[in-house]
Amino acid sequence: MREHDFEPAARGRSGKRRFDDDDPQFLKRARHRTPAAFDTNADTDRPDTGDAWSSWDNALHGPAPRPDWVVTELAAVDTELGILKTGKEADVFLVRRGIPDTDRTCLLAAKRYREPEHRMFHRDAGYLEGRRVRRSRENRAMTGRTSFGRQLIAGQWAAAEFAALCRLWEVATSYGTITVPYPVQLIGTELMLEFVGDAAEGLAAPRLAQLRPSPDELASLWEQLMDALTVLARAGLAHGDLSPYNLLVNDGRLVVIDLPQVVDVVANPNGPAMLARDVRNVTNWFAARGLLHDHDEVTRRLLDEAGVR
Repeated sequence: MREHDFEPAARGRSGKRRFDDDDPQFLKRARHRTPAAFDTNADTDRPDTGDAWSSWDNALHGPAPRPDWVVTELAAVDTELGILKTGKEADVFLVRRGIPDTDRTCLLAAKRYREPEHRMFHRDAGYLEGRRVRRSRENRAMTGRTSFGRQLIAGQWAAAEFAALCRLWEVATSYGTITVPYPVQLIGTELMLEFVGDAAEGLAAPRLAQLRPSPDELASLWEQLMDALTVLARAGLAHGDLSPYNLLVNDGRLVVIDLPQVVDVVANPNGPAMLARDVRNVTNWFAARGLLHDHDEVTRRLLDEAGVR
């Protein structure tokens, strides 16, 4: 996977794929929505139930064929149920999308990148290598970390994560085995994902770091992790921020999450080092629980899969 693979499914008039983060209008398509009950300027045309009409019609959509559970009907409404996770760059909210008076409903994780003055993009310079936009003005703004530049960077994080999830969802069966949340939609700097956890209770799946697996469970999780890292490598990618906190375990299944820092291990000069750091973070966690592996050997194997010598 190279820079041109970091592109959501939208296409320009020529029929070619385009960078949504190359388009200044991309960030203007939508702002973070305030629930209508708390928005004094809210449009009077709002649903009788829920917080807002579904934004599906105005968003970029995940890859087809999409799962049957995804609610795409324009009559659907979104109801915010609370916060799932806070982070340095974004917060994740639990949202129910459904058609009123029917049982057609789904739970989504809405990841919302913060406004420029509240974001803390840590160590972002190394990740942005190979993600430059085509317009010099935007590049200067991003380099100078102006307010507009930070907004563009936020759009790049959201677009990169959406594109990586779309790519991994599409190649998972041909490249190996990896489980990631289905990327439902992207609008502005809000990414809506499949909720991973107990949908009936609205409880998110635990992170790997929270678990104390048995030896057999530990071995299974390691094999799943190696499968997932192999798929990433074959796609030319490194997670970029992999740790036991960015891996969920849902009914014994390892799920890779939090991919805004995804890097191209070939195009990005920092890529091999970031891959090595990812491997070291997870091998150290498994080693502390009695499952030892040589992280240098694992890194070499993955770089071979990525075509990096």
